[in-house]
Amino acid sequence: MAAFFASLGRTITAGVVVLIVLLIIVAAAAGARIPVSEHAWWFFAMRWLHVASGVMWIGLLWYFNFVQTPSMPKIPDAEKPAITKVIAPAALFWFRWAAMATMILGLILAGMGGYLGSALSLQKPMTGIGLGMWLGLIMWFNVWFVIWPNQKKVLGFVTVDATQKAAAARLAGMASRINTMLSIPMLYFMVAQSHGGIAY
Repeated sequence: MAAFFASLGRTITAGVVVLIVLLIIVAAAAGARIPVSEHAWWFFAMRWLHVASGVMWIGLLWYFNFVQTPSMPKIPDAEKPAITKVIAPAALFWFRWAAMATMILGLILAGMGGYLGSALSLQKPMTGIGLGMWLGLIMWFNVWFVIWPNQKKVLGFVTVDATQKAAAARLAGMASRINTMLSIPMLYFMVAQSHGGIAY
């Protein structure tokens, strides 16, 4: 059992299998079927993928801001390379690609739902989800065009002098804090649209 769960790939595959088995059991118990041939089911599946990638993205954003950044001054200098050479590069890989997946899946979802244009133009009744989308797009832009280019300098993927490295660290840190701030209203408006958090 321990060897099985030592593999992330096997763990994720097992999670998908458990999901499928539970869907079949629930459908059978309810005397229903899983409507995979219907648009509504695929719309829901796209929403689930969008939420799953968003959980990874915001989870890593909050990890950086609530855990890693505040902990770095407490770590002895001799031990900091473990963070900057191993943990941070891996976390940043999943962070930026989760942001990309969240953005792409969200736009596909809005297109499938027929509300992409009205949400992006903040028309009623899609104002809430539109605000969430715009905040998410700003955050995605920060990840790919501010945080990641500057983190490459901080982590030594791009060679710069000490002054440029310090400036890059400040800029990446500021953009990360801005994204943390924006994540609060973004998450509210993403959830509020379909769960009663906004009244028109």
